[in-house]
Amino acid sequence: MTRPTARVLAMLELLQAGGQRTVGELAARLGVDERTVRRYAEHLADLGIPVQAQRGRYGGYRISPGYKLPPLMLTDDEAVAVVLGLRAAERAGLATTDHAATASALAKVSRVLPRALGQRLDSLLSTAHFTTPARAGAPADADTLLDLAWAAQARRTVVIAYTAWDGRESQRELDVYGLVFHSGRWYATGHDHGRHDVRTFRLDRIASIRQGDGSYVVPAGFDATTQVVSGIAAVGWSHEVAVVLRTTLAKAGERLPPSVGRLTEHPDGVLLETRVEHLDGMACMLAGLGWDFEVITPNALRDEVLALSDRLRVSAVRGAVAGTAAGPRSP
Repeated sequence: MTRPTARVLAMLELLQAGGQRTVGELAARLGVDERTVRRYAEHLADLGIPVQAQRGRYGGYRISPGYKLPPLMLTDDEAVAVVLGLRAAERAGLATTDHAATASALAKVSRVLPRALGQRLDSLLSTAHFTTPARAGAPADADTLLDLAWAAQARRTVVIAYTAWDGRESQRELDVYGLVFHSGRWYATGHDHGRHDVRTFRLDRIASIRQGDGSYVVPAGFDATTQVVSGIAAVGWSHEVAVVLRTTLAKAGERLPPSVGRLTEHPDGVLLETRVEHLDGMACMLAGLGWDFEVITPNALRDEVLALSDRLRVSAVRGAVAGTAAGPRSP
């Protein structure tokens, strides 16, 4: 879409907001001269939009009262942003429990776009490919998401009906400090009145929400994202791990997100504390970091590191022997 056309639509949006706009005001908002504003008004009239002109020193333009404008008018760039945003959200698992919502939203956008632009966007959606796989995720109910967002913004306590991972149901009085989307799931984190502590809840496990009594203040410096991902890292997996990494806290933080575990300064480097289900995977991760390290606990992790070292040594020797047996290659 050309820049003049985009400015005509921008002028339409200004007039759609209601009331009369002076020619000087429109010129300043659009970054054009007053003669161009009058030409834009003629363009809108040619499109069948009833633009009324008021003559005189303080004259200007307005849309005829009662006229209903088209529900959506987008530039090419805006249309592409909306369509790709919807598709990206769907692939990331951001969709709500209404799985048809993304498809219906895309269809509605296409219906109100000019035919040529709609066809171009259809071509984009049918030919675009993504290197990252689509994530199934655990969609949240739209009302749940919006109600919690309102509570967090208004600082209003809510009561949620929650089902824990083991099937236990409970009523929890919660001060919502923030909402976080992580690895295909929505989480709410905040102060749990019954537990007298900050807790994190999966939105797909919330059956209902009602407004509670009272308001609250979010603690200064509270980081909802860090709270959620560090809480996930502390889930009760089988093995509790403590390892000292021979590096700095800054470098460790660059390589290891909070979801991996808790990082703190240590006299010999950085202490990594986490819980894992499979120690062999932990050994591979530590080896891949490229830093020297010392396993504090558990002893079984030391055994896994030694076993990994033996496998790597055998593989390296096997490759060297195979290369020698093959002999020198001909030039």
